[in-house]
Amino acid sequence: MQHDEFVGDVQHRLELASNGEAIRATRAVLTTLGERLQADEAADLAGPLPMEIDRFLHEADSGQIFDYDEFVSRVSQRAGVEPSDAAFYAKVVVDVVEDAVPDTELDDVTAQLPAEYDGIFELLEDESYY
Repeated sequence: MQHDEFVGDVQHRLELASNGEAIRATRAVLTTLGERLQADEAADLAGPLPMEIDRFLHEADSGQIFDYDEFVSRVSQRAGVEPSDAAFYAKVVVDVVEDAVPDTELDDVTAQLPAEYDGIFELLEDESYY
């Protein structure tokens, strides 16, 4: 998947007005996810992503331990949206990532996260929101 396709998918699925908003949403989610994952897993997840997108995972201060509420709070602050929107942003961006990476890679990601994070992977099983 190329950068423009990735950003366009995020923009379309979140119904955002601009590519800039889609990039901000993507950066907010992937930076926060990268902070929560171990550095090697963040790097593995970043590998198949477009270079302009993978940097959000590479540049994150990986290996932090925080709960799902803190995850949503960080995404909310970074994206400049309400927490309820931030939770949906996380689901959508992770779903677009899922389109770009091998299935086994997301299995590795979910294995590193506690069950309370399962919500960000909900769209992977339910594509009916489109």
